[in-house]
Amino acid sequence: MIKRALLGGLAALCFFAAHAENGDTAEIKKVVEASFGKGTKVDSVRDAGFLGLYEVVVGGDVLYTDKKANYFLLGDVIDAKSRKNLTEERKNKLAQIKFSDLPFDMAVKQVRGNGKRIFATFEDPHCGYCKKLAHELQGMTDVTIYTFLFPILSPDSSEKARNIWCAHDKAKAWNDWMLNGVEPAAAKCDAPTDKVVALGRRLNVRGTPTIFFTDGSRVPGFIPAAQIEQTMAKAGNGG
Repeated sequence: MIKRALLGGLAALCFFAAHAENGDTAEIKKVVEASFGKGTKVDSVRDAGFLGLYEVVVGGDVLYTDKKANYFLLGDVIDAKSRKNLTEERKNKLAQIKFSDLPFDMAVKQVRGNGKRIFATFEDPHCGYCKKLAHELQGMTDVTIYTFLFPILSPDSSEKARNIWCAHDKAKAWNDWMLNGVEPAAAKCDAPTDKVVALGRRLNVRGTPTIFFTDGSRVPGFIPAAQIEQTMAKAGNGG
């Protein structure tokens, strides 16, 4: 978002002149919003804790500026000693959610075995990597999977999502389609499709699949079952 709005296709690491008072976070916020253009909203400004920079968050993206907002800096900051990507760590922290606040009644629920381990996904019925994930998940046991039908790829995605949701057995209809290409029967009901799309936008879900774990962390994109197992264990939900 930041690169598209501000750089217009230039390299990811560039500097831009700005104008703000010395260390005034409110003024920095005003300068960034003015630089990005109409409709841009800065989520937060804070001392980054290194290099005398301030961290500016816009729509889940991170950029940095000096205390006078004379320059904007886009790119990752790496700690030379630990080799940690400080920017990536911060983005991951910002992307966390309160897992228990998810509206699980709007998700397709699958329980396997004792169902004690839990995670949630946002998926589009026409997402190729979501279908790959569906195959990958077949070997997992003792899990509860909440799948939010997030139709963002095509108009037919919305129709498929509605038909799957309106099926007598939602989980079966979902798996029949994702695993075997069996079309869900045409159906009409009060499907929460629009609400799920709005939810995904609020959570800054930018693609499918996106996987959420009980500690609030997320993984955008496909990962194998072994990595899901490891992440659940790390989240304190591994067994």
